[in-house]
Amino acid sequence: MLANVFTKTTRDRWRGTAIAAASLAAMLMFAMAVYRDIDLAVYTELPEVFRSLMNIPEGADVASLAVGVAYGLYGALTFAALALVTGAGSIAGEERAGTIGLLLGNPRSRTQVMVSKAGAMVVLTALGAAALWLAALIVPQLLNVELGQMAVGAYTLHLFINSLFYGFLAMAIGAWTGNKSLAAGATAGVMIVSLVAVGLLPLIEGLEDLARAFPWYYFDGSEPLINGVHWGHLGLLTAGSVVFAVAALVGINRLDLKGPTVGATLLDRLREHPLTRRVADRLAGSARVSRIWVKTASEHQGLLVVTAAVMFFMMGLLMGPMYTLMDETLLGFADQFPETLLVLFGGGDMSTPEGFYQVETFGMMAPIAVMVVTVAIGAAAVAGEEAKRTIGLLLANPIPRSRLIIEKTWTMIVHAFAVGFATFAGVAGGSLLGGLGMSIGNIAATCLLVTLLGLVFGGLSLVLSAGTGRVKVAVFVTIGAALIAHLFNSFSQLNDGLAQAGRWSPFSYYLGSDPLVNGMHWGNAAVLTGLFVALVGLSIILFSRRDLRQTG
Repeated sequence: MLANVFTKTTRDRWRGTAIAAASLAAMLMFAMAVYRDIDLAVYTELPEVFRSLMNIPEGADVASLAVGVAYGLYGALTFAALALVTGAGSIAGEERAGTIGLLLGNPRSRTQVMVSKAGAMVVLTALGAAALWLAALIVPQLLNVELGQMAVGAYTLHLFINSLFYGFLAMAIGAWTGNKSLAAGATAGVMIVSLVAVGLLPLIEGLEDLARAFPWYYFDGSEPLINGVHWGHLGLLTAGSVVFAVAALVGINRLDLKGPTVGATLLDRLREHPLTRRVADRLAGSARVSRIWVKTASEHQGLLVVTAAVMFFMMGLLMGPMYTLMDETLLGFADQFPETLLVLFGGGDMSTPEGFYQVETFGMMAPIAVMVVTVAIGAAAVAGEEAKRTIGLLLANPIPRSRLIIEKTWTMIVHAFAVGFATFAGVAGGSLLGGLGMSIGNIAATCLLVTLLGLVFGGLSLVLSAGTGRVKVAVFVTIGAALIAHLFNSFSQLNDGLAQAGRWSPFSYYLGSDPLVNGMHWGNAAVLTGLFVALVGLSIILFSRRDLRQTG
């Protein structure tokens, strides 16, 4: 182990930052190339209310649109997610991996370890933001596109400070609870709720100012790409980060640290209660791992609960009443909104309940929610067990390697359908509360398709986990593949020459048939199911032929 905690943490996590920066740079180039061939009048002639909502300045050009698409949402979410994962794993992750004792066995205090971890997070995030800034300067030169007066440096600075806010929040929660899943899940929930609230509240008359109560507002509420740095907003985010950093230092010095096997799972708590002991004992099975899927389900229970709750309440149940509260004038303008811009968010007619839900819930948030669960399970299925040095204990039992993959896959399927059902229940409930009259069958069809889409990318992470034995490779390569597939599907709809090529993306089999309006397309469901089954089969083959690592 490296004596320098800062160096070790940086070495362990630099690949994720590099992959994210490279993917976003490629996205920027792709978006700029596509927008260069589109009549921008569809954007510049929008009603002022829409240009304001989408941060499109009067006389918007190719560069400002491309940077807004690549960095404004995808970039900000990606780097905030990287920071919160680093923050959540700073102490709680070491406890879960059983390495916290090795760290503190060296002449390093808890405070020194935490400061080193925080320093690595800050440096990696800064380097990633700098890479985005350089890409925004180089790509327009390669494509002969004028940057104009855009404040790209200010925008990436806002993105950097915004990411650190969520990273330090996750670090504080992890330092106080020692639970990595809780720290990551709770922080991701805060981020998603904040993002949705800042996007929706300005659309509701009388609630516009409430958006200032959410941290995401201070990332781009001042339109830094157009107006430059807003030091007041950055000051608030920085102050929050400092408070969280201090809280993390206090928490780590008060927490009783534990090894990877000390924490009680949900199943353990059920077995302790006399009313649920019998059912829990049946679920748990014998002392041997006859129920691997139950063990895996318990390990990912926190992530599932947070993700399902966000999709049920925020992205489902509350959306119906919010739609009914939206200003009628704004809804009337929705007919004029260009389809080419909405396609990045799933498409749909915003003046209808189905179109509103497709853009706000099903276009991006629902696929992300299902993938968060499936990719986490897939990546940890084999590589996670190797990293924790528990793979030998599992395979010492009389079970073949294929059984391990199959049981891990069952957990992935159960969790994916749980998130899909939570989304269905939330959207159906939101439709009833708002009196929107949406088809329950069509909602169910869309939720089934998004569940299958999430399983496809979960299957890809399982293949990478089984084939490489590296959690980070499985996670980041899958995230990159999903991002590229989504962009390829979206931009193929903006260019007639790429329309057929878009069918190579799994996303085209999700919303391509407009299931929220037209109902289930069983052919698309069959394609997604077939891809998932094939990926699981490939993971079994790769795992059966690979020499396993026993040293982490």
